[in-house]
Amino acid sequence: MELVFDENSIGTWAARYAYAEEDADLVALVPLVRETGWLSLDQLWQIARWKSRRSAGRVHENDEDYVRAVTGFALQTKSERARIEALTLLDGVGWPTASVILHFFHCECYPILDFRALSSVGEEEPDQYTFGFWWSYVEFCRALADRTGHDMRTLDRALWAYSEQHPQT
Repeated sequence: MELVFDENSIGTWAARYAYAEEDADLVALVPLVRETGWLSLDQLWQIARWKSRRSAGRVHENDEDYVRAVTGFALQTKSERARIEALTLLDGVGWPTASVILHFFHCECYPILDFRALSSVGEEEPDQYTFGFWWSYVEFCRALADRTGHDMRTLDRALWAYSEQHPQT
């Protein structure tokens, strides 16, 4: 993976991210989710709707206890692979939505999987996500954020905004 724009312009691209207001609803959930250690079905629906309105409706195929159990496990386990893959057990939650849950609600830093962000690091969205692909992306983004002094949310916004303004054909 390689950033396709100058890393010194991460702040500039992040400032061009046009959806910061939509992020506020998820950011507002962070203290409560971190306190309880799990997501409710309604919170999961909010997250899924933020990431993909198309698949958000499927989230309601889960029951409340199952959502709490799976998200509680994912947010507390020490296993990186278990964190992401457990979340995909939930109806309506694929790798991209699972990455949103970790991005906003886990105490460690995680990037959001998105075709736009991936294109900003020279990658195409794979036909099927794997732990190896995801973990490589996490490590790349963590190293980039550390090297440039940006938090993961700023980096994620920059990757998304750059790709939105430079779509690949």
